Amino acid sequence: MPHVIVFTDGACSGNPGPGGWGAILSWNGKEKELSGGEARTTNNRMEMKAVIEALKALNRPCKVSVNSDSALIINAFQQRWVDGWMRRGWLKADKKPVENQDLWMELLEAMEPHQVHWVKVKGHAGVPLNERADRLAVKAAELFKGRSQN
Repeated sequence: MPHVIVFTDGACSGNPGPGGWGAILSWNGKEKELSGGEARTTNNRMEMKAVIEALKALNRPCKVSVNSDSALIINAFQQRWVDGWMRRGWLKADKKPVENQDLWMELLEAMEPHQVHWVKVKGHAGVPLNERADRLAVKAAELFKGRSQN
């Protein structure tokens, strides 16, 4: 099973506002950059979308190390928050609905064929591939400035 290293990031100008996501996939000495965005979104949605799109880009089952500076995403899996949310019918421990349930479900589906390992990286700390993913996300978000509706 191939091992793919993924770095992801999301960016948003305003929250909500125009947003972008970026991902870098690295395997076997090769790299692939992905990015996209939306006119009106949130930073958390863009962080999640980066991971989803990176996983969906893989054309066969892989071992995947997902590197993200999103504490929400990392904690949701490392601390098994997602399992509790699903057991409670997508409610958090405080009985409030989980935000972005649509993307959590899409992320779980995208993970299905893969063995995913979650790695927390510190954002804006000089980690080269994290910095590149951030630049991709910011550039994608800039394409949507002026398109969001307030």
